[in-house]
Amino acid sequence: MHCEVIGWPEDAPTLRLDYREFGYAGKFAMSSTGKAVCHDHPEPVADTHDDPAAAFAGRDSDDYATDVLAAVAFNEDRTDDGVLWLRYVTVRADRRGDGLGPRLLAFVRDRALDRGYERLRIAVNNPYSYEALYKTGFAYTGRETGIAELVLEHPERGALDAATQGDDVGGASTADAAARYREGLAAFADRDDLSANEREFVAEKRERGPPATTR
Repeated sequence: MHCEVIGWPEDAPTLRLDYREFGYAGKFAMSSTGKAVCHDHPEPVADTHDDPAAAFAGRDSDDYATDVLAAVAFNEDRTDDGVLWLRYVTVRADRRGDGLGPRLLAFVRDRALDRGYERLRIAVNNPYSYEALYKTGFAYTGRETGIAELVLEHPERGALDAATQGDDVGGASTADAAARYREGLAAFADRDDLSANEREFVAEKRERGPPATTR
């Protein structure tokens, strides 16, 4: 399995995913965002295609990309070219729960930072995505946007400063980070539309605290 960027926003890549297998499939058919995927080609498509997005076109009679396991779409902030927004993340139905979301997000995180972006942001509307983003080094900003979406950011504000200071400051930062993590989960817990499984998930994670980060 490989993770690859198949195009940055300025490349206007498109990706036709099977709506029966992927959430947000229609969003990936648009050319207004960059795209990255995890796929099960035997080798990186960048090694065999001048246009990596073309490697996933016309793969079967329905013209869906059948080799994609997970995908993420992203674009640059309209007012700050140092910020990249991750807009949509989706994992194929039969691979959900396998850790592909955090793995792909960590890959895009590193490629974006290498490209010169100073900060990445994403808005999430469910506790499962919230947890996956925390595993990728994102942290809740305390802000909400859209329809009950929590805004997370990487790197966490203050994290780099805390890392260069003493143990006392580092300890306080760790405590603050755990409190902010639980604050976001509390925002989900206050909603009336959570399923029983989501409520159980939120309660378990609030008690445990922030997860380890995927490298």
